[in-house]
Amino acid sequence: MGVLNDAKLAWRMVDRLVRGRADRNRLAQRLRTRKPLPKQHYEIAVYFADGAVNLYQLRQWYEPLLELSKRHPVLVLSRTASGALQLLEESPLPVAYVRLVTDLERIIAEQPLKLVLYVNQNARNFQMMRYSRRWHVFINHGESDKMYMTTNQFKAYDYSLIAGQAARERLGRVLWDYDFDKRALPIGRPQADYYSGTLPFPPDERSVVLYAPTWEGDRAGAAYGSVASHGVALVRALLATGRHRVIYRPHPRSGVVDAAYGAANREIIDMIARANAADPSARHIYDTGAEVGWQLGAADMMIADISAMVYDRLATGKPLLVTRPLDPEAEIDAGGYLSDAEWLTADQAADVVQRVEDLSHDEAAAARLRGWVEHYFGDTTPGAATARFHAAVDQLLEEWERHAALHEADGPLDHGGESEDDADD
Repeated sequence: MGVLNDAKLAWRMVDRLVRGRADRNRLAQRLRTRKPLPKQHYEIAVYFADGAVNLYQLRQWYEPLLELSKRHPVLVLSRTASGALQLLEESPLPVAYVRLVTDLERIIAEQPLKLVLYVNQNARNFQMMRYSRRWHVFINHGESDKMYMTTNQFKAYDYSLIAGQAARERLGRVLWDYDFDKRALPIGRPQADYYSGTLPFPPDERSVVLYAPTWEGDRAGAAYGSVASHGVALVRALLATGRHRVIYRPHPRSGVVDAAYGAANREIIDMIARANAADPSARHIYDTGAEVGWQLGAADMMIADISAMVYDRLATGKPLLVTRPLDPEAEIDAGGYLSDAEWLTADQAADVVQRVEDLSHDEAAAARLRGWVEHYFGDTTPGAATARFHAAVDQLLEEWERHAALHEADGPLDHGGESEDDADD
């Protein structure tokens, strides 16, 4: 067994190297045909060190950042060839490929970057954070009560943009000696002001249910995924009614750790295809698109695992069911919304139709939900979160100008000292 595992590992490494080289060759051809980026132009950078598989973390920020770029030029910095290739295809913002630290040095020399925004906690964030005299700002890729949201890594950034009071309280329970009033700026959920995408079906009498599970996780404490424990049964039940339309949007990493989880994901996809073949008017959706938003707005009910998707839906104020993890070691924050959530256990999955019907007409549950929306996101009036996002950026730029004036005599911007380059994917 050990020899077999070693062989599989070696094959994956070779395959990764081959794909990485192919991506870099294609990217080099693409970049040769592109006009150079204007110099001394971009004030704000969005740093993304991951490959294409994790672009979902950045996609949700496209529209808010595009709107921000009308006020302050924004540039995306991509560290990997696969990420840069996909970004050049889909990003509404300009993209710079910065594979090596020397490439970062060049961008810093060419652009007057004042803010650098980070959407995740990739270890290579520190290769950018070594550059001083600019604010490094964590903006995250969602709001949730997962343990990811209480990491001490928040302290590594100059500032963090958080959703609201719930995030403030969550961090306050775990971060020692952290100046929340200065370093944690509440902005709500600006993504909710830009529900992008075109509805892929005409509205009709069917009730639309969005099932958006997360992946299986890489450890027991983060085993929130429900595809194998709940998903097959609940999707089968909803497809059978003839009264529901299912939008299935699984996490792009589903099955990367657990083969059984991947098999359950494929079974659901096959069920949806068979249901559509039997009744083309059903228009069930297996959704892998880059655009996120129309699904949240179109769904009469959402079923989600413990993930940022729960809180994306919460920002709409519309009803949702949360799957309770099957693994008893999965960490659940009992102090926030999850203490009052409408749970769906694995043994209830086959009876999901009745749960959906009951919750859709529960006025008391709807009232409680509105209270949680306010607690997590503050004012959700259309445009309010975008205004807070812009105000936070303006505040940070003003702080940058103040410090730049104070330290004007300190000499040119430093280049951060020595660092080794990392190969990309």
